[in-house]
Amino acid sequence: MNLKFTNHFLHKLEDIFAESDYILRYEKGRFKAGYCILNHQKLAVVNKYFTTEGKINCLLEILKSVEIDASNLSDKNKKLFLELSQTELEI
Repeated sequence: MNLKFTNHFLHKLEDIFAESDYILRYEKGRFKAGYCILNHQKLAVVNKYFTTEGKINCLLEILKSVEIDASNLSDKNKKLFLELSQTELEI
């Protein structure tokens, strides 16, 4: 899959989070990885000062590391999520 680091693609990834059980927030912080996941609250916090590319990379890493029930996603988001899940990403 050829990834494009655009605001449009960022919004697609945010849509996946919006339909999942996870809450996505952008906040300032000193996260070593650029993000923090609180699994017991199903909350993902990404550094709001990151560039679009940095935010996309964080969201891709988070999607790879948490369990998202694809059956709760709309058809278009499910398709993207499954494509991302099957792609070995070099971040």
